Amino acid sequence: MQETKLIGYLNICRKANYLIIGGEKLEDYSKKLYLVLYDSKAGKSTLKIVQSLKDKGLKTIATENLGKLIAIENCKIVAIKNKQLSEIIEKLCEEKE
Repeated sequence: MQETKLIGYLNICRKANYLIIGGEKLEDYSKKLYLVLYDSKAGKSTLKIVQSLKDKGLKTIATENLGKLIAIENCKIVAIKNKQLSEIIEKLCEEKE
């Protein structure tokens, strides 16, 4: 049930253009971000991006099968730029664990 809600909120973020998808876009992104989700099986380069974002004070959460959650195959990292939606998604991720 929580996974279905998580998929729904991520879909809302994507359709409202609140979702930044991919490490290359995140490396150069300079505006305010609230939450970073990354795949727990991400590679070294993605983890390096996650660490640099963490060092900037961003909240990061590892999830399983991130590509499945946002319906983009092989997607390993996304960031949310809406505060309210990021708080809801963070709560859903914590409940899922």
